[in-house]
Amino acid sequence: QVSKMFGTVVVGVGIAGLARIRDLMNPMPSSPSEHLKLLGFVSRRSFGNINEAKQISLEDALRSKEIHAAFISTENRSHEETIRMFLEAGKHVLVEYPMALSAKAAHELWEMAEQKDKVLHVEHIELLTEEYKQLKKEVAGKDLVKGTLHFTGHVLDETKSGFPAFSGIARLTWLIDLFGDLTVTSATREKQKDKNYSRMTVHFQTANKKPLTWIEERGPGMRREKKINFCFTSGCLEDFPQAPRSSVGLFMQDQNLFAKKLLGQVSKEELAAEKWRILRCLDLAEVIQQYCEEPEKIYS
Repeated sequence: QVSKMFGTVVVGVGIAGLARIRDLMNPMPSSPSEHLKLLGFVSRRSFGNINEAKQISLEDALRSKEIHAAFISTENRSHEETIRMFLEAGKHVLVEYPMALSAKAAHELWEMAEQKDKVLHVEHIELLTEEYKQLKKEVAGKDLVKGTLHFTGHVLDETKSGFPAFSGIARLTWLIDLFGDLTVTSATREKQKDKNYSRMTVHFQTANKKPLTWIEERGPGMRREKKINFCFTSGCLEDFPQAPRSSVGLFMQDQNLFAKKLLGQVSKEELAAEKWRILRCLDLAEVIQQYCEEPEKIYS
């Protein structure tokens, strides 16, 4: 049997793009990733070569019959347009989260991928961390009373990364994956332009009407950190469970998952559940943005 190979191109060579190039060039032995072959990378800056990988133009990447899949690691703002171009060119797509900065665009792109019978895979390495896997085990089967997830991090350029509900969608993904579907009850945002500080506070309800709060806070010198406080009928969880380090890098785990999809090795049920989760989170991100951007109601 001839082993099926998928020619791939990496678009964008920031931190994620460079990790992608490294992992595509050094696939895990006897893993699905061995079916991916890096044929080049696309960047607005000119590099020539990175290790053995050669720089190619966007036009060539879209036109090439040898390239079957694109790894999109550009800034958030350009994900939508780049996904669209590669799907239109008949390529499979892996994109870093968030796949788009509006729910409408995300639904359109997903439909387009389905019509063209192409894999559209959104990276969610935050679900692949050992820390998260342990947390999920810990939470399983418990009855939530209330909870908070508080994220702090350095300042982002929103013109590139989008509104915090989209750039921070990894946190929302955690909450949905841990506690099931959520409804937004309110959301506000405080900004101090002179201090380059931003804090978004979102209140949700679970299907059982239990309250969950997500705080996304960014400012100069803020350490990248997540704090949790989940209270269950059996007691509260305030620290992450101890977790071993994984021997397989997160981007590599994600790359293996993408390759599995290309090879048709992921069940229809898993694909459907993942599609629901990704689109649901983007729908909620948009609702949150609308709440935060509503003009203050003025009562005369």
